[in-house]
Amino acid sequence: MPELVEVERYRVLAAQVAGWRVAAVEAPDPLVAPDGARLGAALTGRTAVGARRRGKLLLLDTSGQTLGIRFGMTGTLLLDGRSAVDGLLHAPAPRDDRWVRFRMRLVRGGRARVLALSDPRRLGRVVLDPDEAALGPDAAAVRPAELAAALGRRRPGDLAGPALKARLLDQHRLAGVGNLIADEVLWRAGLDPARPASGLSPAEVRRLHRHLRATIVDLSRWGGSHTGELMAERRPGGRCPRDGSALRRGTVAGRTTWWCPAHQR
Repeated sequence: MPELVEVERYRVLAAQVAGWRVAAVEAPDPLVAPDGARLGAALTGRTAVGARRRGKLLLLDTSGQTLGIRFGMTGTLLLDGRSAVDGLLHAPAPRDDRWVRFRMRLVRGGRARVLALSDPRRLGRVVLDPDEAALGPDAAAVRPAELAAALGRRRPGDLAGPALKARLLDQHRLAGVGNLIADEVLWRAGLDPARPASGLSPAEVRRLHRHLRATIVDLSRWGGSHTGELMAERRPGGRCPRDGSALRRGTVAGRTTWWCPAHQR
């Protein structure tokens, strides 16, 4: 599943079409591109200006409109049939032309390029001018105070609140963290994913912030969200790479979660 690390690679790929003019748009799947006709009318003739990323949302700015792409669980960005994640340990399965849900042909100086979204499970979305303000701060650049605000404050009389992992996965509060990054960060930070997010001490918030930033740097350098130290042990019988304790499996925020009960508290 594409998380912040993968979408950043897609951003670098999409940036290659800056300065190219959109010659044609194909959006044959109404589920992935709900307003395909409007997409074509709005983008055709525009010039791509640059690519940005906010969390797991890819933004391609043109001379007049912004194209937003969300990749869901199986979406892959292709440029001239190639993906920026083909070399990853857990790259998507071999692609099929039937999986292409959106295609944009761009031209410059007699040359042509094709930017496309391949998505077998049709969970991605392609939209015009997405609401960027609905997303929280980007996890790769979030400041400690912003992270503390995203976790929330405990009100007097509250016995509990949303789980820590649930807050990290809430894209409206913190953009970019997915299931694998969340488990890796919490394992590194020694924090129980199920404990109330608002119950962290200031020192724990600082520790979480430090490990969040370091984890994103490491996973980007290693090649993807699937390359964390915990990844190989996220399985029945898996043991903590730090202390050798048996990992525990559960569900937090509706997502399969692995953690070490010995050191994550």
